[in-house]
Amino acid sequence: MRAVVTRVNQASVVIDGEEVSRIGKGFLILLGVHKDDTEREAEKIADKICGLRVFEDEAGKMNVNPADAGAELLIVSQFTLFADCRSRRPGFSLAARPETAIPLYEKVIELCRARGFTVGTGRFAAEMQVFSQNDGPITILLDTKEL
Repeated sequence: MRAVVTRVNQASVVIDGEEVSRIGKGFLILLGVHKDDTEREAEKIADKICGLRVFEDEAGKMNVNPADAGAELLIVSQFTLFADCRSRRPGFSLAARPETAIPLYEKVIELCRARGFTVGTGRFAAEMQVFSQNDGPITILLDTKEL
């Protein structure tokens, strides 16, 4: 799995002109599922996201995890994170098919909620507009093959 984790002051998802999800301070997470991913990768990436110490402490150092910062999460499925860009037209054969990707995407959401986080979501395979007010900006790239 791959995730682009951005610290935000607020973020939202709009589908067909309707806002379907909104968070305040927290993480906007674009989550891509690889065709070979399993629940092990879902557990690994959820653990890393929930433990990232990128919120500032009283000394202004990035030392506080999202739970202690009172952060919320907005998780949006993003198959294009596995784009093969060797040619000018990206290929997506490394991205998981929906029958694999949906349950793993939902597993990450479930694992984050089980840790007490408020988790907003996009809608799998929907045409979405994602809005965010980045904070910092702080953006972290995660790949379970490197964790």
